[in-house]
Amino acid sequence: MPRRLRLVPQPPGPPVYPFDAAHGVDTGGLIPAAELHTGHANDRHITAYYGVAPSILDALIDKWLDLKPVFPIDRYTFLDIGAGKGRAVLVASLHPFERVVGVELNPELATIARRNARVFPETASPLAPVEIIEGDALALELPEGPTLAFLFHPFEAPVLKRLVARIAQHFGDRPGHFDLLYVNAEHADVVEQHAGFTCLFSGLVPMSAADHLADMAAIATQTEYGSTGDEQCAIYRFTGVSR
Repeated sequence: MPRRLRLVPQPPGPPVYPFDAAHGVDTGGLIPAAELHTGHANDRHITAYYGVAPSILDALIDKWLDLKPVFPIDRYTFLDIGAGKGRAVLVASLHPFERVVGVELNPELATIARRNARVFPETASPLAPVEIIEGDALALELPEGPTLAFLFHPFEAPVLKRLVARIAQHFGDRPGHFDLLYVNAEHADVVEQHAGFTCLFSGLVPMSAADHLADMAAIATQTEYGSTGDEQCAIYRFTGVSR
């Protein structure tokens, strides 16, 4: 049986992130990987849950737009792989994507993400419809149209290798239809070693001062993770494999 989730204790007071306080959602907390096991074969490759800083994702989407996507943003599906409680999905929905989809393996996190997506429009004005899918990203039916995928280091290299291969196969006859935003890009080499992907950007993206303060508060009770106020990020485009 899957274990119940156990949140790492948080400092007393209001929700850690101003984003949560502003919108009445629950996207905070640090959940160790061991508490996220579902009985799936890939449990040993998952990483801890921690929501991306909204300012990081907003800045990365802006940088992607500066890099001139092949299609207008309103033709793209934003696909959050390893959506957790849905913070990235909610932030992305404030941009004019065609739709925003989050896929999450853990059923409890997926339930929280759906709840967050329901209440979010009460305080925000989403520009894109949101869908949360509970399931395995390696079994997900990938979009047929232009896709901007998002990873916040949800799993280790063995799973990422399989995902990259699957994406390349699915979009093999449509170069330019798939872009990837990768935050905390610990396994960037996996993407870069695949002949079909081109790196458009790699570097540090700073978070806002408010997000950094919230970040430090969120991890104050443990020592495994730290916050430097920025994230190593990368942007890739599937440009096709030469035959």
